[in-house]
Amino acid sequence: MSQSHAIHHAGDDASHGSFKGYMIGTVLSLVLTLASFGVVMCRVVSPEFGLAAIVVLCIAQLVVQLFYFLHIGASRSQRANTGIFICTAFLIAVIVGLSLWVMHNANVNMMPSQISIDRAMAHD
Repeated sequence: MSQSHAIHHAGDDASHGSFKGYMIGTVLSLVLTLASFGVVMCRVVSPEFGLAAIVVLCIAQLVVQLFYFLHIGASRSQRANTGIFICTAFLIAVIVGLSLWVMHNANVNMMPSQISIDRAMAHD
């Protein structure tokens, strides 16, 4: 193996996580999962803030898993992966958002608004 080839492979290994990084990610994921479970089961926060707490913990878990397990980051070697992930997330958000918008408009515009459902069924 040539020296440049060996250096290239050493650089590739550097973009992957270490055992320490994987253990930190695992522990953080477990802590965030248990915190979400605790919010629901132990009623740590009031029901009004329960959903908000779970969403915050969910986003934190997403960030931990993206960083420690998928190695999405700002380093030079990961910029392509980060860009692809951001574009994919944007496209999924657009597709889901527009689908919800279409379904909402169809629901609003297709339902009879002048008469009740019972009255409409009585005409059959």
